[in-house]
Amino acid sequence: MKKTFTLILLLGCIFRASAQTNSPVTNMMKADAEKLKADSIKKADSIKKAMETATPLGYADFSWVNGQNRQSSKLLDNAYFTGDFTFDMNYTQSNNHPNDDLVTGSTALARNGEVDVSMIAIGGDFHYANVRGRIMLQYGTRATEVPRNDYSGYRGLYDLPDAYRYISEGYAGYHFDVWHGINVDMGIFMSYIGLMSYNNFENWSYQPSYTSDNTPWFFNGVRVQLFPSVKTKIELWFINGWQSYGMFNKMPGFGFAYVTQPNQRTKIISNNYFGTDVAGAPDVKRYHTDNSVEYLYFDAAEKKGTGIKRAAFTFTADFGFQDGTAPGNVVYSPFGKNASNFMSAMAYHRIWFGDQAKWGWTIGGGVMSNPSRYLAIVPPGLATDSFIAASTPGSKMAGWDTSTTIDYNPNQFLTIRFELVHRFMDIPYFDGPGGVTTGPGGNGYTTNPQANSNQNSYIPNPPTIVNAQGQTVPNPNFIPFDLVKADSRFIVALIARF
Repeated sequence: MKKTFTLILLLGCIFRASAQTNSPVTNMMKADAEKLKADSIKKADSIKKAMETATPLGYADFSWVNGQNRQSSKLLDNAYFTGDFTFDMNYTQSNNHPNDDLVTGSTALARNGEVDVSMIAIGGDFHYANVRGRIMLQYGTRATEVPRNDYSGYRGLYDLPDAYRYISEGYAGYHFDVWHGINVDMGIFMSYIGLMSYNNFENWSYQPSYTSDNTPWFFNGVRVQLFPSVKTKIELWFINGWQSYGMFNKMPGFGFAYVTQPNQRTKIISNNYFGTDVAGAPDVKRYHTDNSVEYLYFDAAEKKGTGIKRAAFTFTADFGFQDGTAPGNVVYSPFGKNASNFMSAMAYHRIWFGDQAKWGWTIGGGVMSNPSRYLAIVPPGLATDSFIAASTPGSKMAGWDTSTTIDYNPNQFLTIRFELVHRFMDIPYFDGPGGVTTGPGGNGYTTNPQANSNQNSYIPNPPTIVNAQGQTVPNPNFIPFDLVKADSRFIVALIARF
């Protein structure tokens, strides 16, 4: 009897619950669920539409990326022209205190112990219908530093280093409305090899590590940019050569870049190059691959008040080599006694902190091995010719560097930077107390540049030469210089960009 009563009670509860499914409360719950589903579909459609119309590689906040402009707006921007102006000034001091106030092995720094106008960049982007163009003029010490390492302009006439030195970027092209865009440009354009940007306003540190400073800042030729999605770019290069205004031989350089930003926390870059860049040696081929990853692993940018707002790191690894035989039976090979390769890596870590993330702290550095020195920045002054003469396959060159940087960014138009840098090389490479201009005992002044220095030349100036009788004798034209293996310095920089 008790079991029968329990069964009847259970059936009654089930029937009652079933009867209540059409109650007003249940109907409201159903309506809310349907509304949430509809809102979710609407939001998904909105995101999809936004992604379809977003600027390629700009679909989210990537202001944290190293080597990319953090600005969200420009002061001068209209339907036809977007202005771009940078004023980059620095003061640096080395523990070596060279008597000629020069900085060696750098493209960001030029003068030691002096206030230096590194770069004033003036220009911008022109755009009308699908026609596009960009011109960036550069003035300051960088207009001398970067061209002096390109020897292709000394082949033939017209002094290409002087003709191009005041142009950091200059190209025109056409935009095709295919996929998310295809751009075809011709002229001088920036390189992505080495991760860091030519414009220090976009970087986490001021003095680039070896990997970045010894790889190209620019290419001269034709590029094709393809955007199959808003997250991916493929770029093809048909260029004169490796950071060269002209061609070293008869064959142009070829390369491509693959850039993807799969989400707002990650950026991956791969660059690859092939060319013949040993002057007068068309049978020597150069291959190079450069790969970087950037990752934002902590993001509290929307959080108010002080404290850490963001944290990210970058890692870059490069490998390149030259292979072939030059006139005089000079053999280049990837490894072995005639090694002509370039192996390097660098890593940086960045923290943004303070109210509105106005402060930043970066620490990092890198290593480089470069026998034959085929990508090395050539020391200036009297050291130039001896360094080039010693840059043969299998020669010695390896080093490491480290730096720490504090930034203050009161707004998106200004960066004030303080940096400590230490660099080491296993050969004498950095400007020593005696300088590279007049040699030890000199005062650093070059009173007769034509007689006393040869800053851009292939003419060797070693301490000894072989005379007509085959004897090794002192070089009567040799003037000593002072290079050392290490350099420690501090940098104070002010960079304004509009």
